[in-house]
Amino acid sequence: MNSNTYIISARAVRDFGDGFVAILLPAYLIALGYSATEVGVIATAALLGSSLLTIVIGAFNSRHDIRRLLLAAAGLMIATGVAFAAIDEFAVLLVVAFAGTVNPSAGNVSIFVPLEHAALAREVAAADRTKLFARYSLVGALAAAVGSLAAAAPQYMVATGIGEVTALKAMFVVYAALGVVGSLLYARIPKRPIQKSPDAPKAGLGPSRMIVYKLAALFSLDAFSGGFVVPSLLALWLFERFDLSLATTGVLFFWTSVATAFSFPVAAWIAKRIGLINTMVFTHIPSSLCLIAAAFAPTLPIVLALLLVRAFLAQMDVPTRSSYVMAVVTEAERPAAASFTSVPRGLASAGAPAITGAMFAASLYAWPLVIGGGLKISYDLILLLMFRNVKPPEEQ
Repeated sequence: MNSNTYIISARAVRDFGDGFVAILLPAYLIALGYSATEVGVIATAALLGSSLLTIVIGAFNSRHDIRRLLLAAAGLMIATGVAFAAIDEFAVLLVVAFAGTVNPSAGNVSIFVPLEHAALAREVAAADRTKLFARYSLVGALAAAVGSLAAAAPQYMVATGIGEVTALKAMFVVYAALGVVGSLLYARIPKRPIQKSPDAPKAGLGPSRMIVYKLAALFSLDAFSGGFVVPSLLALWLFERFDLSLATTGVLFFWTSVATAFSFPVAAWIAKRIGLINTMVFTHIPSSLCLIAAAFAPTLPIVLALLLVRAFLAQMDVPTRSSYVMAVVTEAERPAAASFTSVPRGLASAGAPAITGAMFAASLYAWPLVIGGGLKISYDLILLLMFRNVKPPEEQ
């Protein structure tokens, strides 16, 4: 297998874990006796910590082998799973969430992502780049879908007489074990000599600095919008509004992940015909309208239908966005560009979950979905206005 295959396989393993953790995290914290507000604070800490760590990676990745950084990130995933399984104290869990890799957004925000993007982009031709990122995203989303089904495991454990908290803790041990598998896959990536140049920018960004900063600012608006409805809090919304069980919620997230997965190759096909930016915008806006409509839908079946349609449309910008960032910067800048466009996403999204938790605690269940959807539409329109004429090489 080539290095891209190992990276995509590791993504699948990681997203399987993120798939069940995103659903089980709020259930676990509630089982420990914590409130919806405290669940939101934990989610905020996790997103904020991932973002700050990604800043460090973006600033210094040019001095270190990507393979070594991925192995270190896998080690952190192992430690995070063990810590969540062993600790009950809120203050300590808050620190672990901040410093670790637990992911309330089920794969959207992760210290692994910019490193993997840079490693993938350096091994593929421009004409095949979007297709590769679509495959990378497809495999991850399918793995997350299966992981969502695994979120029902504690329910079955409880039926055999195991305590609820014990069953939930066991899933974090599984999460740690997946980190071990990921590290074994990353270890198979060939070592690549670090290219050192006296003219290389210290922070990893050079001639493309301004375009990266503009994209990072826009992506931060999109991420802040998405922070209102990260999967962990969307699961909490379903628990609170419709009293869904873990098993039913897991099935829903399975099908939304499947819908998302098969949207990625469709996104690559559309991008070849209308361009990367147009694909990002004109698939994103309808998905946001579905999210807003779900906030006011009167029955569960209508809500589920809207969430499934949203799932198919909402992530089409993921492979296209990744491909676009890698296309409009030089090869030497790619690791830093991937990090610096991911960092604002994580930082911006970090604040919203705490706000959402407070709204849920006040029984304002519709507002997070409306605010998130409205802000996402604003982001799409600004992105189209600013970058419709900035074409990647394959569109020129």
